[in-house]
Amino acid sequence: MGRRLPPLNALVVFEAAARHLSFTRASEELHVTQAAVSHQIKSIEDYLGVTLFHRLGRGQGLTLTDAGRQYLPTIASALETIRIGTEAVCRTRTQRVLNIATLDSFGSRWLLPRLGRFMRDHANVDVRITAAEMEYDARNAEVEIRYGAGTWPELEAVRFMTESIFPVCSPELLNGPKPLQTPADLKRHTLLHDVMTTGWRDWLAAAGLTDVDPERGPGFNHSNLVIQAAEMGEGVALGRGALVIDALTNGTLVRPFHLTLPSPFAYYVVTTARRSDSDPLVRAFRDWVIEEGRTSQQQLDQLLATQGAAFSAALGADESPP
Repeated sequence: MGRRLPPLNALVVFEAAARHLSFTRASEELHVTQAAVSHQIKSIEDYLGVTLFHRLGRGQGLTLTDAGRQYLPTIASALETIRIGTEAVCRTRTQRVLNIATLDSFGSRWLLPRLGRFMRDHANVDVRITAAEMEYDARNAEVEIRYGAGTWPELEAVRFMTESIFPVCSPELLNGPKPLQTPADLKRHTLLHDVMTTGWRDWLAAAGLTDVDPERGPGFNHSNLVIQAAEMGEGVALGRGALVIDALTNGTLVRPFHLTLPSPFAYYVVTTARRSDSDPLVRAFRDWVIEEGRTSQQQLDQLLATQGAAFSAALGADESPP
């Protein structure tokens, strides 16, 4: 015959009521109604076939019967053993959840490829990432990554990456049927538009091009979609440095032209002063983002400088006499 156990919820209620000698105080401790306490006590008494409490009448409280006094130490000891065992198991894991909000494209293009390094150093942390397009979406976040001018009153915002904007495309377009060798060649290519940031009109004007329509071509409301389309060879996009650095490094995208526009906006890791001062995990993630951003910025600056030198060398070779 299998081992039988009494209803466990009823045991918890019995122990609380016996300890307080009050159904009312037991209901307050357990955050249930007094009627629920009475129901659980009746269920355990029916199960045992004995009365555990003497009800002394309105306002006079309770006393334990002989059976109740005999039963209480056993149940109290068993519940304490369960509590101790549960706490011991929890201590072996000590898992902490960190809620992070970031822009969708930045999260997928920059944060996720690097997040494993943070998690390897913080094995007892589970991160929860929310793609937050509006500040309202990030209301439960402990740390936010924002893109803007850095002016958010009552928040601590630390800039960790600047932004530069330049054309990017699949390497297949450089020497394809319509070679992309000078900015003027853009008139023969599809322009891909990120409708939420700097448009082609600004870059084409800076390049001195007046015969390329800055409005033609498909538009996307997520930078990640624009980059994916460029990687697939669907056209030429204006790449945002932080979002395309990995693609440029691994060769899925190339930068066909030297001209780069600075952006008035940058990336910031944002916390409240209270959280950054009092929560070691929030500080650790903030500091990690800042360090990763510094590394990425150095890599991007070096990549742009190297490519800039290559562009200049190629231009000098083209202009040299035969």
